[in-house]
Amino acid sequence: MSPTSDLLATALAQSGFHPRLPQQRRLYEAAKAAIHQQRLAAGSKLPSSRDLARDLGIARNTVIAAFEQLAAEGYVVSTKGSGTYVADLQAHSASMRGVGAAPQGKPVTRTHGAAASGTTAVARPARLSRRGQELASYAAGPQFEIQPFAPGEPDFSSFPFKLWQRLQNRIWREARNDLLDYGQSGGHLPLRQAITEYLRISRSVKVEVEQVLITAGTQQSLDLCAQLLADAGDTAWVEDPCYWGARRVFQARELKLRPITVDSDGMALDEADLATRPRLIYVTPSHQYPTGAVMSLTRRRDLLEVAVRKDAWILEDDYDSEFRYTGRPLAALQGLDNDDRVLYMGTFSKVLYPGIKVGYLVVPPALIDAFRSALYDLQRPGQLTVQATLTDFITLGHFTTHVRKIRQTYGARRELLRHLLARQLPRNVSISKEESGLHLVVELPDSVDDVALAQRAAALSISVKALSTYYLKPQVRRGLLVGYAYCTPEQITDYGRQLGAVISGAALDRD
Repeated sequence: MSPTSDLLATALAQSGFHPRLPQQRRLYEAAKAAIHQQRLAAGSKLPSSRDLARDLGIARNTVIAAFEQLAAEGYVVSTKGSGTYVADLQAHSASMRGVGAAPQGKPVTRTHGAAASGTTAVARPARLSRRGQELASYAAGPQFEIQPFAPGEPDFSSFPFKLWQRLQNRIWREARNDLLDYGQSGGHLPLRQAITEYLRISRSVKVEVEQVLITAGTQQSLDLCAQLLADAGDTAWVEDPCYWGARRVFQARELKLRPITVDSDGMALDEADLATRPRLIYVTPSHQYPTGAVMSLTRRRDLLEVAVRKDAWILEDDYDSEFRYTGRPLAALQGLDNDDRVLYMGTFSKVLYPGIKVGYLVVPPALIDAFRSALYDLQRPGQLTVQATLTDFITLGHFTTHVRKIRQTYGARRELLRHLLARQLPRNVSISKEESGLHLVVELPDSVDDVALAQRAAALSISVKALSTYYLKPQVRRGLLVGYAYCTPEQITDYGRQLGAVISGAALDRD
C-alpha cells in the first residue's frame, strides 16, 4: 500500500469521519482535508484510480468520482498519460491576490480553508462598513426579547391555530401554481382588496386597491420609503422620543435625523424645526410610540400644510390602531390628506403574531408604479399562500372576531396592571392614561435613573424599557414602558407587585 493510500485509509477508518456521507464523498473529504493540511504536498502524485481502489477495498468508480470532484474544485490536476497530481493552492492564492507568497517564517492568513483544516491562522477583525458598524453596535434583538411586561408584544399564544390551519390546508389543497410564484403586482390581489375595504371602514383611509402594496412588515415599508423618496444626507424629521426601528432604518440609509419634540398633542414643531427642510416626516399620530400621545386635529392639519410647503413626504405608521379600548379607532392622518403627501403603513404582526411578517403600505397614486417595481426588484416578495390564507381569515369574518376577543383580553389586563401599580406607587410617580396600545408608561421623577431601574427589573426577569433611551435629544423624560399584552393575569399580579416594589424603592429614595 502506498503512503497516500495509507493516509486516506486511516482517515476513512475513523468512525466519526463523516459517517453519514456516501463513500465517494468520504474519500473526497479525506483527500481535501489532507491537501489543506499539507499532508499531501503540492505536486505529489496520487495513486492511480485502479491502485487506490484496490488498496482501500472500494469500487474503482467510487475513486474516479472522488477524483473528478477534486479536479473540478481545483484540488488536483490530471495530465493525460502522466497521472493525477496535487495542485499548488498557495501559488494559486498568491496569483489571485497579485502578490508573492508569504515571507518565510510568517504565518499565512487564512479564512475558511484554514479554519477547516486546522492550520495556523491569523485572526482578522471583521470589516464592516460605517453603516454596518453602527447597526451592529445596537444589537436590538436581545433587548427586545419577549419576557413579562415587554412593551409592544402581543399575546400570540391566543392565536387561533386550528382555524388558521384549516384555512391554510384548504389553500394548499387547491394546488394553485400562481401562489408559488413571487408577488409581482404588489401582493395577492384578494388580500389587497380585503385590506382596502378594512382601511376605508375602520381607519377612514382614502384608498383604491391599486395603492395597496403587501410588504414584509413596517420595517420593510419604511425601508422602501427611505430608498425611493430620499437620498443619503437628506433630512428626516422624526418624533422625539422615537420608535427605535424607524431610527435604525433611516440611519442605515444615511439620512440626517431631526428630532422633533413630542408633547401631549403629538409632534410639536418650533421655529428652529421649521427652518429646516425635511425630505421625510415620520409620525405615529394615532398612538405615539412610545409616549402614547394622540396628535391633535390642529397639529395634523398643520403638518399636512408643512409637508406641501416643503415638498416632504409624511410616513404615517399606524402600528396598533386595532387596540383602542374606549370609543372607535381614531381616523388616520392620511384621510385628511388632499395633496397626496402621506404614505400610510400598518402591520398584522401585532394583531395576529409577529412571525407572520405581513404588512401593507398605501402609497399616493403618483408613486404606485415606482413602489411596485422597487418592491419586486429589491425584495422578490413571496409567501402568497400565507397571504391567501390571511385573505380568507379576513373575508370570512374571523379577523374581526379575533380582534374583538383580544381587545377585550388586553383591555382587562391593562386595567389589572394599572390598578395593581397605582396601589403601590408613590405620589411622585404617575401612570399614563391613554386608552389604546399594548403598554403603559410609568412616568418617573427626573432624578430617577430609568435605565438603572430597567436593569434592576431585568434581574427579576421583568422586561420593561427605559423611556429615556428612546430620545435623540438630551432633554428627556424619565419613565418605564410596561407591556401588558403578553402576560397572563397571574403573571401581571406576581410580576406587577415585584415591579411596583422596585419602582417605589427607587422613587422614594430620591423623593
